[in-house]
Amino acid sequence: MTDLTTMYLGLKLHSPFVASPGPVTGDPAMWPRLEAAGAGAIVLPSLFEEQIEHEAFAVEYALGYGADSNGEALSYLPHLDGVEVGPDHHLDLVEDAKAALSIPVIASINGVSPGGWVRYAKLLAEAGADAIELNLYDTVTDPMTSATEVEHRYMELIEEVKQEISIPLAVKIGPWFTALAHTAKAFELAGADGLVLFNRLYQPDIDLDTLEVRPRLQLSTSADARLPLHWIGVLREFSRGSLAASGGVHTGMDALKLLLAGADVVMTTSALLRHGPEHLLDIRRELVTWMDERDYDSVRQLRGSVSRANVPDPDVYDRANYFQTIHSWVERAH
Repeated sequence: MTDLTTMYLGLKLHSPFVASPGPVTGDPAMWPRLEAAGAGAIVLPSLFEEQIEHEAFAVEYALGYGADSNGEALSYLPHLDGVEVGPDHHLDLVEDAKAALSIPVIASINGVSPGGWVRYAKLLAEAGADAIELNLYDTVTDPMTSATEVEHRYMELIEEVKQEISIPLAVKIGPWFTALAHTAKAFELAGADGLVLFNRLYQPDIDLDTLEVRPRLQLSTSADARLPLHWIGVLREFSRGSLAASGGVHTGMDALKLLLAGADVVMTTSALLRHGPEHLLDIRRELVTWMDERDYDSVRQLRGSVSRANVPDPDVYDRANYFQTIHSWVERAH
């Protein structure tokens, strides 16, 4: 029987398929379906830094409302029953998921700045999360802020979160760093037990009827897996931590390529939104069929076998590949 077990963040998973944050993992009704379909772990929806700040501001405003009014007018006191403040919903979600599932449950926090709010990572760990995923999702638009400042802030944040928890920490990053390999190594040194490549920056769009700028969600396609494949293939050579591929995993072949490049796990959201949790069965079936046909006994055996360190010509992962790719199209056209 093909052995699909893998290690991720020091956790032994029975398969390399991880359901990443989204509406599917946030719905308790989907949890048993994900586990039955072969998910090795799930990552719950993110607790956002902006969410904490917004709720704290709302409560502060409510408590201060009418502060200068007659103290005998009790109606000025705000009614806070039912007001959800801080991470209570996310803590409950972790506890419920741990009670319902036998696979690891990873809690996600989404922030970009060090501060007191990182204590919520500790609360999520205390609620039973098996690991924390820190999603560094940021758009730096201030021309006075340098790349060095941003990366230093990220490293401080990783260090602070790591100090608050005793469970593994994964850091989800984007591909927009000038020297990604150096930055990835620096994040590991700061305390990251693994990297998730990559988060997707959702771009705004313009409504031509109203001329309003609106966010618009666009699900990934298999083509999006090429970017994490490239960088996982490069980072596998020197990364001591776990590497997770996120984005573009829709088929067993997508998952297979990423594992061959060196991923420890592959994460998917868009495919689950399109096809439901049971689509993991199709992904697994394709992967196992390919492995059986080529006499691969385990994920461990194939993982990283086509990384930069293990291919005859490492230049295919470097700049030389740009020239080769462009000219391959010209030659095909003729």
